[in-house]
Amino acid sequence: MACLLLLALAAVSAATMPAPVSAADQMPVPHGTPQAAGGTCCDSLAEVRQNIDRIDSAILKLMAERGTYVREAGRFKANAASVQDDARVARIIAKVRAEAEADGLSPDVAEATYRAMIAAFTEEEKKQVETRGK
Repeated sequence: MACLLLLALAAVSAATMPAPVSAADQMPVPHGTPQAAGGTCCDSLAEVRQNIDRIDSAILKLMAERGTYVREAGRFKANAASVQDDARVARIIAKVRAEAEADGLSPDVAEATYRAMIAAFTEEEKKQVETRGK
């Protein structure tokens, strides 16, 4: 029992403590000039990673918001088979590729990311529709 308590306390402590910063995170930039934030970032790998973490948090919030609308869409679907809309996916992917290219992001990266996200949300919506019918 004491062992379990110690493991639980260690897990809580690890979850609340900031991630350790390695020596590599603090190394000076070996080559190139800053490109991010209009050339004002970044002086260390740690600073790069902090910004990536900040952006990831924003992306997750937007994904959660997207999920609320996916659930709304599920209210309009008659059955799980009606959830999959290949024509809509094709339109989304075409739009995403064009926007990515205009924003300086690899269209291939944008497409792969969106295909994975759409597939995951489609499965969630199918589950919602199937559950509603029970």
